[in-house]
Amino acid sequence: MRSRQRMFAAVMRLLLKCLRLGRRRRFKLVRQVEQLWHYGHLCLRSLLYNSFTNGDVVLDSLFEPVYWLVDHVTRWFGVVFVALVIGLTSSIVAIVYICLLPLILQTYTPAWICWHLAYGHWNLIMIVFHYYMAITTSPGHPPQAKNNLTGVSICRKCIAPKPARTHHCSICNRCVLKMDHHCPWLNNCVGHYNHRYFFSFCLFMTMGCIYCSISGWEMFRDAYAAIERMKLLEKERLQVAANQTYYQTPPPTFSFRQRAFHKSVVYLWVLCSSVALALGALTLWHAALITRGETSIERHINRKERQRLQKKGKVFRNPYSYGSWDNWKVFLGVDVPRHWLTRVLLPSPHLPHGTGLSWDLPPCVMEQRAPLLAI
Repeated sequence: MRSRQRMFAAVMRLLLKCLRLGRRRRFKLVRQVEQLWHYGHLCLRSLLYNSFTNGDVVLDSLFEPVYWLVDHVTRWFGVVFVALVIGLTSSIVAIVYICLLPLILQTYTPAWICWHLAYGHWNLIMIVFHYYMAITTSPGHPPQAKNNLTGVSICRKCIAPKPARTHHCSICNRCVLKMDHHCPWLNNCVGHYNHRYFFSFCLFMTMGCIYCSISGWEMFRDAYAAIERMKLLEKERLQVAANQTYYQTPPPTFSFRQRAFHKSVVYLWVLCSSVALALGALTLWHAALITRGETSIERHINRKERQRLQKKGKVFRNPYSYGSWDNWKVFLGVDVPRHWLTRVLLPSPHLPHGTGLSWDLPPCVMEQRAPLLAI
């Protein structure tokens, strides 16, 4: 009996000893892993240390492959987007001339005919002119030499002078004067020399789409009802053909011309309404930016600067804003009252104020502010 107790006690002591050894080894292994982790973390921080690193920098670094892919895809697909714009616009114009214009000439009064012909062709000319100019006009690039450029920084990507309001386009791989954004639908950057063409194209295209949607609403309803009636009659014709007897005749069928006419009207109205909503929102957004005297890129920069100064109890003032009305006059190049007709309501290839390298006060603003300065 005693021998059994001694044996049992010896086994228990051996088991406890093994457990203590296993626990020590496990704790030792955990400590080694923690030391390796801290050592690796310290080495990584020492190799990649940057006092300016924050969450935004890390996020941009993680998304850098995505940015690279978008830049290269946008660069190669720019021609496809331009062809798509030209193709869709041409299809709408063709439907208007082939399907709607003969109907307008037959059913409308002479006054309405004159209105549709005058407004429609004026709007079409403005769209074609401003889109062509926005595509073919260079947005403007700073000179590579540092001659006669004062108070400029150096672009860290192209290692060239970077005047005020100039930003680097990663798609074009060049600095652009007063850059707003790179537009894939133009296959071009929107900058100092073609910003007005881009906005005018958006505005007149939106106006044209709204005009087509409103004037073609009744035609769209009739065409949609006719297409639904075609579907019902086609279903009835198939049923009659399946159960046809000697005395039954199939219902009348629509001709190819009738089907094409109704489907073209529905296509025109749906496309114009969709473009009017999407492009109208973009036009309103850019109109708000122009009213504040800033570009899309400057809006983000000014917002951060406004928040930074607000924390210090200061008020931010945009140095390139001359007031809402004057901002529009500077943007559109309106120096005298007659320019509202010759430069805004009619196609005009006039250049914007300034060279994009320096931002002196435009003449139209100086004339209005001279009395205030004199006082």
